[in-house]
Amino acid sequence: MKKIAVVGAGISGLSMANYLEKHKIDYHIYERRKKKDLAGHGFLIPKEGMDYLYQIINPDHLLQHGNFLKKYTQYSHTGRILAEKELDNVFAISRHSLINLLAQNISHEKITYEETIIPDDQHTGKLKLSDGTDIDADITIISDGSRSRTRRNLFKDETMRVARESEVVNIIQNKEISASIEKDFMKFHHEDGGLTFGILKLSDDTVLWYSQFDNQKYMINGCSTENLRKYMLEVFENWHPIVPEIIQKSYYKNVHLWNVYELEKLNPFYKDNFVFIGDAAHPLIPFTSQGVTSALKDSFLLTKYLVEEENIQTAFSKYEIERKPEIEVHIHNGRALLNQFLLPLSQQTENIIPISYK
Repeated sequence: MKKIAVVGAGISGLSMANYLEKHKIDYHIYERRKKKDLAGHGFLIPKEGMDYLYQIINPDHLLQHGNFLKKYTQYSHTGRILAEKELDNVFAISRHSLINLLAQNISHEKITYEETIIPDDQHTGKLKLSDGTDIDADITIISDGSRSRTRRNLFKDETMRVARESEVVNIIQNKEISASIEKDFMKFHHEDGGLTFGILKLSDDTVLWYSQFDNQKYMINGCSTENLRKYMLEVFENWHPIVPEIIQKSYYKNVHLWNVYELEKLNPFYKDNFVFIGDAAHPLIPFTSQGVTSALKDSFLLTKYLVEEENIQTAFSKYEIERKPEIEVHIHNGRALLNQFLLPLSQQTENIIPISYK
């Protein structure tokens, strides 16, 4: 089997490495950020994603770090129940925990942090380190996120646009608040649309929360971290009491303000000896809750075809043919969910779970 370079040590890159480990395929991961900068916040993972995770992570270890959610409840902003739906094995876990679990199977010698990788203009299909040193790899798997530098370099005519939604994501450690939530996924919606507040229980003392804003109505993008709590308390002042309580009691040192981008049109998933997985191949807006599952499925199928096929281009082609139609479905569903989010509650389709299913 040929030698592989993996660019990016996030969820998709580490998932790919785990599948390569299973098949004893030689690889090395290059990550431009520090390890501690990869922590992030959290994810929802539907049943299909868990089935792929169980292949590379001990299920007992997963259950020690996350939580299966029993029910999704949709509320008005004042707390009136609008809809309830039982959830089928939807798992909530912090990004920090999932990154650590995926990294446990990877030796330190196989990951280089704080190293920027750039395409080698002199040799098609090759990469080099920032100091000009060539990387010895026959295949390069690109997993460097939704705004992939390598993708933009290879597909110079691509167009990315800012979605009409921004998110604030944070984690609070508070046993009293966590106990009041049980094992549920709660989401509060403003009657005028374009503003929500979601709450996910990660453990007995940890809760993930996020707020989604119509960024044409709310000037959230202009907030500094220092002003974010004040601005959010003003916006959510008259909501159900649990919402301002969580905002007030949270620390904002590691809060994440997420500006959402999407490709107007998907690029090919491969070019020359480069192949893309996860958000680098297909950025999905957060309404789908399919980012982790899609990255896992990409990694599983790409590894499968690399093992089965002698010819690299054949393996890449089979991977793209199998994955692209499903990704198109999730992109369509994500845009539909975004459009619903922007509408007043009275015009929204009833009982919409914020997860895209194929």
